[in-house]
Amino acid sequence: MAGPQRPGEGCSCRNTNCLERPLRRLFEGLGSGVAACPWPFVLVPLLLSGGLGSGFLFLPQRQANDIEGQFTPTGGPAKAERDFVRQHFPTNDSERFSVQQMPTEGAYAALIAVAANGSSVLAPAARQDVQKLDKAMRARGYDQVCARSDGVCASPNPLLPMLGDEEVAALEELTFPGSGPFFLGTALGGVRTDASGRVLSARALKLVYYLREDGPEAAESRRWLEDFLQDAPSDLAEMSFASIQVTYFTSLSRQLEFEGNTKSVVPLISITYFLTITFSVISCLRLSCIRNNVWLACFGVISAGLAVLSSFGLLLFCGVPFVITVANAPFLILGVGVDDMFIMIASWEQSLRKKDKPDVNFLLGETYSEAALSVTITTLTDVLAFFIGTWTAFPSVRSFCLYTGTAFVFCYVYTMTFFGAIIVLNHKREQGNRHWLTCVPVGADKDQAEKSCLYNACCVGNCSGQSSQPESEHPMSVFFTKYYGPFLTNKWIKPLVLLLYGVYLGGSIYGCTQIREGIDLRNLANDDSYVIPYYDDNDKYFSAYGPRVMAVVTESVDYWNETVRLGIENCTQDLEGISYVDKNFSQSWLRAYTEIAKQQSLNINDKGIFIGNLPELFQCVQTFEWDINKTHDKIEASRFFIQTVNVTSAIDEKNLVNQLRETAEQCSIPLMVYHPAFIYYDQYLVIVQNTIQNVIVAAGAMLVVSLLLIPNPLCCLWVTFAIASVIVGVAGFMTFWNVNLDSISMINLVICIGFSVDFSAHVSYAFVVSRESTANNRAIDALSLLGYPVLQGAVSTILGVVVLAAAKTYIFRTFFKIMFLVILFGALHGLVFIPVFLTFFGNFGRSSPNTESKPEVPRYRDNKDCP
Repeated sequence: MAGPQRPGEGCSCRNTNCLERPLRRLFEGLGSGVAACPWPFVLVPLLLSGGLGSGFLFLPQRQANDIEGQFTPTGGPAKAERDFVRQHFPTNDSERFSVQQMPTEGAYAALIAVAANGSSVLAPAARQDVQKLDKAMRARGYDQVCARSDGVCASPNPLLPMLGDEEVAALEELTFPGSGPFFLGTALGGVRTDASGRVLSARALKLVYYLREDGPEAAESRRWLEDFLQDAPSDLAEMSFASIQVTYFTSLSRQLEFEGNTKSVVPLISITYFLTITFSVISCLRLSCIRNNVWLACFGVISAGLAVLSSFGLLLFCGVPFVITVANAPFLILGVGVDDMFIMIASWEQSLRKKDKPDVNFLLGETYSEAALSVTITTLTDVLAFFIGTWTAFPSVRSFCLYTGTAFVFCYVYTMTFFGAIIVLNHKREQGNRHWLTCVPVGADKDQAEKSCLYNACCVGNCSGQSSQPESEHPMSVFFTKYYGPFLTNKWIKPLVLLLYGVYLGGSIYGCTQIREGIDLRNLANDDSYVIPYYDDNDKYFSAYGPRVMAVVTESVDYWNETVRLGIENCTQDLEGISYVDKNFSQSWLRAYTEIAKQQSLNINDKGIFIGNLPELFQCVQTFEWDINKTHDKIEASRFFIQTVNVTSAIDEKNLVNQLRETAEQCSIPLMVYHPAFIYYDQYLVIVQNTIQNVIVAAGAMLVVSLLLIPNPLCCLWVTFAIASVIVGVAGFMTFWNVNLDSISMINLVICIGFSVDFSAHVSYAFVVSRESTANNRAIDALSLLGYPVLQGAVSTILGVVVLAAAKTYIFRTFFKIMFLVILFGALHGLVFIPVFLTFFGNFGRSSPNTESKPEVPRYRDNKDCP
């Protein structure tokens, strides 16, 4: 931050440090207090972390990895629609099971048999293998747990009875997608037909074994599915089919695979801590056995670990759900904690380099007055970004933001207390001339002049053997001063930078227009999971026909009124007119009843006749009885079905549900559309809105914080510009990296806001307070002071998440991808774009030059050069 305010200088448009000055004094007092009595500040955080860490005992009870509960929006319309269907159309899996009438996806085991070598699954050898597969499934006791209708198990595929050699003639007359009473669009895939629709060949056949899930049978069905999943790999290998290749999936698979993701990332945490400690030690390593910051680097990482332990334990004590997305948080917190550690070390070293050597109380007080405010700014912006991120409809995002925001608070507190005390204790060791590892006093050797430089550095104190002295300027700072800064501000390089930014911005905007919304459910499983081949086969062979949607008349209407029936028919035709609906496969009890009435000359305009003759309809098609919620004299609700087609992408899913609901709302009859898949489609309704809302609110909060704590309005303007530019870049380029806009990537876009402040604020503020005479020189001055710390901060943060690139799960890889983009673009703005832009607009809002004094440069998160 800026230097002390001159007497008589108050707040103005160019100097808004009214809040900064009292905070500096407060932190200076805190630093002096920690230096005066360091041990309580070491022991209390350790004891507190141990106590709060016991909250991890509640982790098994707090885990909330239900996919629907965590990754679908709270209060989504489809959840209310499902409740309505359950209430008015209760199911009975033991007596009257029907797939299309289910309010949920049900309990099932699905297998897809794909003909080998490009042949047809209807060929004799393939048919025999399919029959063998079905026999093996039934041998597992399927008939004891199957969903039934009229005392018979639901057929896994309507073609099964035709696969025997004696039914070859029936197969030869098979038509697609409808064949007699059967709809084969979801049963037979990769179909090739002749001009009349007769099936010539088919590449795949799907078997779906539905189980009972009503009442006490649900537990037995679950055990059957669990046993099937356990035995399926060995059973399929043992059967060794020659004519078909089989992939499988169950209603439990998605959830079980998702819950197993956490185990895969646990080993990566230890690797991350090892990399971070190594980087920290190397960054602060000295060729001196006394003045060495190895312990500071190690305890800085430990401080971040204590923050994770305390925050997670506290929230687990409080009953906050622990979702798998929270497993990303330790990687992020470690990177940020190390950044804060570097700031403290850098400011401490700056205080030590001064000629006068006052006591440790003054030194740490001065360190806190310089470093603590910058740590406060960056922590406050990050914490605000996360807590604002809790204002979302996705529980998984809320849990992640709450855990991570709380961890940032603990990380900040422990940096200000625990790590500050470690600095004091390390300084006392140096003052006692003690070895960094053994803490044994190190004395000057009489023969030190004859010893090698390496011996003197390791065993005496430094290369020369003399008392420890401040070291020269870091080589990277020299690089930024003498080479990089002049190169970037060259008049021929600036236009290239502007051109580069134009390409960056153009690519980002184009990418934003191509964003894909929604989470692909296959991404919730590991890459090597058995569900991935199943999803691939399902998409390849069975994507032509989408969900069979029920349209529900939600209120009691006078069906015997011809005007009402006409209104329902018009609504049906409007739904059938949607491009995603095939009207040839609609099913309506009212249409069938009207046709029967015409054939039998029934006057169904009479209420008594209408109600009294419904049993005749049920005799023709028994399942129609389950589509009508009828009391003794009125119909409370009823439903009909439409068949969707060509729903092959997230965009199709979004358009389908929007068009169906819009059409239903415009209907003159109270109408509702529902399918169990709509539970997941609902994310499309809120994901963009939630993301934009969180980004705008968080960016506004960042601007307010910047205006209050950074005493220069021009700097705040550039911070705001950087936030907007980095967010657009990350949102655009994540499309090119095959990342969808979903609840997982939305978390990272919230993170993006806080981190984009960190990089841009440093360089822009250093520029505006520089006393150099020209804009180019001010840019060089800013880069010389903060270029290396910004670069070092970017590297340390990326090291915190880089191991996630090796994860086998989409959730963790997505976290790495977006964090990498955030850090890359943030550093690119701080080191390339903003310094050049400032040379063009550098005279606006600049403080009056003062050649007599040069204010000290702000120390932000990334100012962590360890000389």
